[in-house]
Amino acid sequence: MTNNLKVLQTIYIEVLGDLRELDKLLLEFNRIYRDFIPCRDWLECRLALAEGFTNAVRHAHKNIPPEITIEIEVLLRRNYLEIRIWDYGSAFNLQEFIVKTARKHNSWLSSGRGIPLLNKIADRLDYQRTKQNRNCLLIIKRFSDHRSKNTTTEQKNICMDI
Repeated sequence: MTNNLKVLQTIYIEVLGDLRELDKLLLEFNRIYRDFIPCRDWLECRLALAEGFTNAVRHAHKNIPPEITIEIEVLLRRNYLEIRIWDYGSAFNLQEFIVKTARKHNSWLSSGRGIPLLNKIADRLDYQRTKQNRNCLLIIKRFSDHRSKNTTTEQKNICMDI
């Protein structure tokens, strides 16, 4: 196994299906940050996580009690980050939604902008129904090669304080 494929760190986060849990989720997510992750990529990963979680709460868990948790697994590798978000909602065809939304790209959308945003951020975006009757949103974000060799404390604070 090469260094690029080796998992450097894994975190599991379980939160209530409630939007008020977003701050807690992002604080937990910050534990996986490392200096070698380009700041822009880190901020995009945080945005993708926030959007994926928000979609799970607002759509997948819309008619599910908030006590039913949403689970998140994050795997950090040297060149990329994997985020998995499991929900208990109904099955959803992500690729079909992406195609339909792309057709409306010139129209102002009152909702439905989150998935196209996720699709733009992620190098791989997938949503599958599991055998346990859950859904898993997979977001893979590769780190860019435009990283500073010496991340300053100020840059690190910017990445972490947002």
